Amino acid sequence: MECQECHKRQATLHFSQVINGNKTEVHVCEVCAKEKGYMTYPEEGYSLHNLLSGLFNFDTSSIDNQKGSSYKQAQDLQCPQCEMTFSEFKRVGKFGCAECYRTFSERLDPILRRVHSGNTKHHGKIPTRKGGDLHMKKEIESHKAELHHLIDNEAFEDAAKVRDKIKELEKQMRGDNT
Repeated sequence: MECQECHKRQATLHFSQVINGNKTEVHVCEVCAKEKGYMTYPEEGYSLHNLLSGLFNFDTSSIDNQKGSSYKQAQDLQCPQCEMTFSEFKRVGKFGCAECYRTFSERLDPILRRVHSGNTKHHGKIPTRKGGDLHMKKEIESHKAELHHLIDNEAFEDAAKVRDKIKELEKQMRGDNT
């Protein structure tokens, strides 16, 4: 899309504004966005490295107070394989080898919790086109857990309905249409 201001460069910034229910869209290039005052930012870009380094340089004062010298030891911790220190990892923003993950794992949990909204384990995602059977297996597992819960609570009529759903899904997985 062409820049709406200069009509010379490719529009890379897209702004939407809604005033009294009227939506206005502006598509401009970076140069025009700066000139027209749509946005201001420093000349030097903000790289991914800067972002990661900022995340790793979290406030350590509370950790120092809680753990005393153990945090200082973690700062000086060194990977046995590539000999990278935790301090160096924080400065560079990336590991030297795969062993670094195990070596620095205790220090990574708070960082990963912060970056991933409290999650520290990745369970993966299932592609929609290729994961038909996997989706069905997960649904069956979910129904089986629900079935056990219903049986424990002696809700036998509801349990029978869930059992029938499980049987139907298992038939579909086998390819039975009868």
